[in-house]
Amino acid sequence: MIKETVPIWEKMTLTIEEASVYSNIGLNKIREMCDDPNCNFVLFVGRKKLIKRKAFEDYVSRCYEI
Repeated sequence: MIKETVPIWEKMTLTIEEASVYSNIGLNKIREMCDDPNCNFVLFVGRKKLIKRKAFEDYVSRCYEI
């Protein structure tokens, strides 16, 4: 079985670590943002938190300060 690597900018969802590298926002800050009940870019798969990349990009592009 060959596991292909998909570039971050083509992934539908990102891990918190990938989102941190992609956005240059710290891990703890992204975790804190995901804990907000109104967060629209977090996806729970069981207990695992994934970041919806496009929604995260939209959120960051609208923010003046995080």
